[in-house]
Formats: sequence, structure tokens, C-alpha cells
Amino acid sequence: MDQPGSLTLASPKTGLILTGGGARAAYQVGFLLAIAKLANNSRRNPFPIICGTSAGAINAASLACLADNFGRATSIIAEVWRNMRAGDIYRADALGIGISGARWMSTLALGWLIRNPPRSLLDNAPLRQLLTRHLDFKGINRSISKGALHAISISASGYESGENISFFQAHPSAQPWRRVQRLGIRAEIGVDHLLASSAIPFIFPATRIHREYFGDGSMRQLAPISPAIHLGAERIMIVGASRGNEHPERQKVDRHPSLAQIAGHALSSIFLDGLAVDIERLQRINQTLSAIPEDIRSQSAIPLRPIKTLIISPSERLDKLAAEHAKALPRPVKLLLTGLGAMNRRGGALTSYLLFERPFTEKLIELGYADTLDKAEEVGQFLDL
Repeated sequence: MDQPGSLTLASPKTGLILTGGGARAAYQVGFLLAIAKLANNSRRNPFPIICGTSAGAINAASLACLADNFGRATSIIAEVWRNMRAGDIYRADALGIGISGARWMSTLALGWLIRNPPRSLLDNAPLRQLLTRHLDFKGINRSISKGALHAISISASGYESGENISFFQAHPSAQPWRRVQRLGIRAEIGVDHLLASSAIPFIFPATRIHREYFGDGSMRQLAPISPAIHLGAERIMIVGASRGNEHPERQKVDRHPSLAQIAGHALSSIFLDGLAVDIERLQRINQTLSAIPEDIRSQSAIPLRPIKTLIISPSERLDKLAAEHAKALPRPVKLLLTGLGAMNRRGGALTSYLLFERPFTEKLIELGYADTLDKAEEVGQFLDL
């Protein structure tokens, strides 16, 4: 039973999936701005169920904290991203980069003497300060009590258990769940959940929540869409971080891949592949269910229901855009990435996750905005705008 004011919820319940990808998440901001423009009522939140992973978790929480005024929420999120610099996310100054580099060199050379090895390549302490300064987490409960929000879910991966945990704050009717290597646990969402979910492996340090350390929510996330379904979504809008149905031509390459290219490839497999596979799986289930009459499904007690989906994904390659804007990074970061081979076209994938600088993020915001408006009619029908 919904609480008073629940008529403000979208009906049927609409879920929003905001995926990971570091600085690539700026694309989601453009999407949100376009939705606010298309909406007849800019205050009404069209996504009562919001699920975020990695950097997408930060956008998801930002939206949930102000879900009782969607237009205002999107404006604030956009303002933060447009004024963001790499130094707001991780230490990008010469001293910070130098300390990190020295620790890694010492560990490689004298590992057996080092009692406190480095936890990550970069120090994301500035991100904690940014989140603490801008987010009022009390707004989540306020939005739920007003009926403007049904649930928010933030996913993170436990390094000890190996399980992918969806921490959710929701209406009392939402129930925890357990599946193979993934759980849904009720929690009061806070800064630590966002830091854990966005802790890109090797690059940012893990965050402890209760008894376990957690890292990026995209790791071991076998079913990125499932949290929204478990929380009751009947239709789901998914904002991806890579071009849909991309099939690049195979090329002959004589040069061994750089460390940056290998790292970018590994991160892409974490952030992008799981979502693509889950979308394909959901589409196959929908096709199968459509072939079974509804009365037969009911009589057979088949625990599945068709889920309508709409995907918004970049129309341009984000790694290519990152390579074009890589020079916007602070000089110490450029020197670090140059040593890894990331300051060229082949290293653009790794760079795209760390390029929290206005020339790149503004381009992604514009791209997300344009890509969404290109599907304005389809989006409007899907969300009943």
C-alpha cells in the first residue's frame, strides 16, 4: 500500500538505470536535462525507482535527494558537473601524484620492506568532501514519504565475500532479495555507499561499510538491471556509457598494447559488457513471454513478467572524445598517464574514466542531451510525459 501522496509516482512504476564509467557519467547529466525539458511538469519525478552503479551511483543519489523537485535536482546536478575539475574527484596536484607515484615505486622495488603498501593509484579524498558538501541525504526519506520516490539502489562489490550488494533505501513495501552472488540489503544511503560504488579497481581505494571493504559496483555485477526489477519496476529506462550495437572493424596491429590500453580494455569489460549481456537477456525473456498467453502464465505461476525497456546510449565513441580532450587534464595527471600510454588514441578508454574536466564533461552533457532529444517522441511515449 502506497503512502499518502503516492499519486505523484509514475504509473506504472518506472525504473532508471544509471551505469558506471567515471567521467563518462557526465553523459547522464545531459539525459536528465533533456527529460526535464520534455516533461510537462518539471517538478514531478518520472523515475520512482532509481538504481545507480559507480559514478552513476553519485548521479542516482543526487537525483534521489531532491526527487520531490526533479527540475531543480537536474539543474543542481548539471551545475556541479559543469564546474567540476579532476581535483574535485581525486588529488591531481603535483604533490598528491608524486606521493602516489613514490609509494608505488617503493612497493615495486622494496615490497618486502613496505608495511603499508599503497591502496590505489589515486587518492579520492576530494570526492568525499564534494559529496558531503552537496548532498543532503535526508532528502531521500523526505522524497519517499512524499511519494515522489519509491526506492533508490546503490550497488557495490564486496572484496571479501565476492558478492555484489545492492544497498537500497525504499518504501516499506520493498523487500530484500538474494540471488547467486548478489543481494539486496536495506540501508540508509550515505557518502560511504557512493564512495564504495565508485571505487574503480586499482585507481581508487576501497571503502569499508560495516564489516567489509567494497569496491566499484560494476565488478561482478552479473545482472545490472535486476535491482530495478526486484524493487518493482515495470518498465526501465537505461542510460549506457558506450555506443549501442558497436562492431568496430578488426585491424592488423603490430605494436604491443600499452598498459593504458590494457587497463582501458579491462575497465570496459567491467563497466560495459555486463550491462549489454543483461539487456540482451531481458529482451530474450520478453520475447519468450510474449509467445505465452497471459492466462497460461498465470495458471502456471511462471515467476516472470515482461519488462518494457528503453535504452539511451552515446551516438559517438567516448574514448575517442576523451583522446581529443585529454590535454585538459592537470599537468601532473598527464605526466602519470603519459607513462602508461594513455595520452593517445589507443589509451582514450582509460583516460575517459579520469577526465573530469570541463571540455570533456561539457561535451558529454551536450551529447547526452542531443541523443535524448533525438528520441523525444519515443521517450515521451515511454514515460507518459
